Amino acid sequence: MNISSNLLFAQTHEWIKRGEDSLYWVGISNHAQEALGDILFLKLPDIGSCLKQGQACATIESLKAASDIHAPISGVVAEINAAATENPERINTQPYDVWLFKIKADDEATSNLELASLMPNQQYESGLNN
Repeated sequence: MNISSNLLFAQTHEWIKRGEDSLYWVGISNHAQEALGDILFLKLPDIGSCLKQGQACATIESLKAASDIHAPISGVVAEINAAATENPERINTQPYDVWLFKIKADDEATSNLELASLMPNQQYESGLNN
C-alpha cells in the first residue's frame, strides 16, 4: 500500500495530513481498518466542534466492533466528509485516500507541538511490529 510521506500517525491509529490555511485532514490507518474488518457505520463530529488532542470525537462501527476515533491535534472541526458516511466501506479499500474530517488548528505553536508528538509512517509501522 502506497502511503504518503506527508502523513503523521497517532498511537490510536489515526493519520493526519496538513492542507492549506492550518487545515488538517484526518483518517484512520490501514492497521485500524484491518483490525475493524468490514466497516458499516461512521459517526463524525459536528462542524464547529472544539477538539483537544487525544479526545474521542467520532465513532466507527464494523461487524467486529465499535471504536472511537481520536483527534490527532487540537482545533475546530471545519468540514466532514459526507461521502465517507454514505459509503464507509471505502475506508476498507482506501484508508489513506478517504479522509473523515478536517480540523482547523487552534494556533500554529500548539499545533506544531502536537504534531511533534505524532509519528512518521516508518516509526508507526515499526511500532506495530513490536
